[in-house]
Amino acid sequence: MRRSEFQRAVESEFGDRSDSLVADLSLSAFSGRTAAEALSAGVPPREVWLALCDQTDVPVPRRHGAGRLEPKRS
Repeated sequence: MRRSEFQRAVESEFGDRSDSLVADLSLSAFSGRTAAEALSAGVPPREVWLALCDQTDVPVPRRHGAGRLEPKRS
């Protein structure tokens, strides 16, 4: 997962709350760091996405493949 895919996944799942969740929610998987802090520390976006999903009880089927763009149709 790229950083841009992480952004799209968070925005798609959480809508208007996405910015505040990334900036303010302490993630137990990263010793209380926020998603933004974990990303800044070099944690891969996929790991941060999954930790955010765990912390906020996102159903498993919505966790995988999130953030990817739809393929272009020819």
